[in-house]
Amino acid sequence: MAPSYIGEFEQMVLLAVLQQGDEAYAIEVRKELERSAGRSVSRGALYRTFDRLEAKGYVDWELEAGNPVPERGGHPMRKFRVTEAGLEALRVSRSALLKLWRGLDTVLDGS
Repeated sequence: MAPSYIGEFEQMVLLAVLQQGDEAYAIEVRKELERSAGRSVSRGALYRTFDRLEAKGYVDWELEAGNPVPERGGHPMRKFRVTEAGLEALRVSRSALLKLWRGLDTVLDGS
């Protein structure tokens, strides 16, 4: 089977989910993207990306049971997790990018 490459923003979302570990709620993932990548993300764009990643089998989620959030009309929050397929997609992407970056330090550093 051919490797499945993922886009830059999908990679960032997966990495932000991994960074958040057991606290990988959408709001925390958004904060991580802003903090680490300097990227402002709309709620809609983030959830569309989560939907795409879920359709690809790269993330799954569970409802935070017994923890209704008043600001959300009493609805529980979803906690996201990167699946094994998502981890593999990140590995493939990282490997391809590292190969493309090889030998370009002097070019990119302006030396």
